[in-house]
Order: sequence, then C-alpha cells, then structure tokens
Amino acid sequence: MNRKATAAVVLSSVLLTACAMSPTSPDGSEDVRTRLTTLQQNPEMKTHARTELRDAEAAVQLAEQPLADNEAALADYRVYMADRMVEIARAKGQTRLLESERERLGEQRDAARLAARTREADRAHAEAERARGSQADAAALSAREAEEMQRRIDDLEAEATERGLVLTLGDVLFATGSAQIQGGTNQNLEKLVTFLDQYPDRQVLIEGHTDNVGSAMFNETLSRQRAESVRRFLTDRRINSDRLTVSGFGFDRPIASNDSAMGRQQNRRVEVIIENRE
Repeated sequence: MNRKATAAVVLSSVLLTACAMSPTSPDGSEDVRTRLTTLQQNPEMKTHARTELRDAEAAVQLAEQPLADNEAALADYRVYMADRMVEIARAKGQTRLLESERERLGEQRDAARLAARTREADRAHAEAERARGSQADAAALSAREAEEMQRRIDDLEAEATERGLVLTLGDVLFATGSAQIQGGTNQNLEKLVTFLDQYPDRQVLIEGHTDNVGSAMFNETLSRQRAESVRRFLTDRRINSDRLTVSGFGFDRPIASNDSAMGRQQNRRVEVIIENRE
C-alpha cells in the first residue's frame, strides 16, 4: 500500500510538472483575436475588407502560436504585427465603406438633379404647349372676331377710313328744314345700335352737315340739331351718352357741288364716325 501511494504521488507530480511546462499563447494575442472576431462579425467589414481580414486572420493565428520563454521578443513582434494587420483591416474597411456611401450619395444626388431637370423640362414643355395652345386659340378667336366685325361692317354699309368706320345717313331722315327724325323705323340707325352694342369700347362722333341754302348760322344750327337727334335716338336705345360726341359743321364740309340739286342732297347728311380702337 505504501508503494502504491508513493507511485500515485510521483505520477501526480509528473503530470503537474508537465502541465506547468506546456506552452501557452503569447500575452496580447487573445486581445488581438477578440478585435479580429468583432470585425469578422461585421457584415460591412466582411464586404469591404475581405482580403485584409484574411491576412489579419493569418497574422493572428501566427501570433497565437506558443513560443519558448527565450523567444519572448519574437512573440511580442508577432502580436504587434497581428495587431497592425487587424487595424489595417478595420481602417481599409471603414475607408471603403465611406467611399461606397459617398458614391451612393453622389448617385442619389445625380439622380435627384436629373429628376429635377426632367421635371423642369417637362414643366417648360407643358407651359410651351399651353402657350402655343393659347396663341392658337387667340389667333382663332381673333380671326373669328375679325370675320364677325367685317360681316357687321358690311351689314352696316360703313366705309373704313383713317378716322374709323364712317356711316353716312342721308337727308331722308329729316323733313326739309327740320331736325326731327321722321316717323318709322330707320334701318341704318337700328343696325348702328346693334353694332355699338356689340363693340361697347368704341367711341362715336356724330357730325351734322347741310347744303349752302340759307345763312351760315341757320345751317350750322340745323346741322348740330340733326346730329343731336341722332344722339338722342342712340341714347334712347341705351347707348351710353359718354361714348357719343356731337358736332355741327353747317355747309363748311361739302362732299359734292352745291350747284346742283343732286349735289346739295348729298351734302345734307349726318355722318357717324365709329373711331378705331386705340
């Protein structure tokens, strides 16, 4: 029994001595492994520093190899190099991640600028189309308005002059020596009312004229009274009096010779001048 106990004690001592003498990883290698493992678990680092992580893994594995006590300097060097390789992997991965992010942001910015230019171009095109449509509509409207005005001018039997449209009302409106418009509906005056209703922005001059029979004062008075009668006819039909200006010229402005009955008849007239639009 004593021999067995002694053998057990000796065996235990041998095992303890063997364990105490078994090599271990150098100091610092465990910390380097921890940092490397953290990087390896990061998807961004695995994507952007694949090669550097592989090189760091090899360096850490080498740093983890046990060395004899007399090789402490080599162990420290390996740990240092492994630490540097891990740091390089981290820095490279971070740099490439930032570059990738900058490139992504640049692409988004370019896309936003392109979208903005596209919207601006589309808006300008739409505005141009609306403008062309408006111009076409305006041109068509102007053409229709011009056609309608010409039709009414023809119906009115007015003459286009530099002063405007001139409608001549002959002496059949009045009895001899009278300024009273004769009974019955005068067709030309009714057409004039219709025209002035259609174009309310036009100003009107009403000018009375006579032949040279009688004194100048009598004829000037008569010509003005006849022009006033036409003005009253228009205002009675709700043509604004502010649009109407009356003048009497007597026999100062003949359009034919007063030496013949026909000439004198032509001179006895009321002219209605519808002024051109400014």
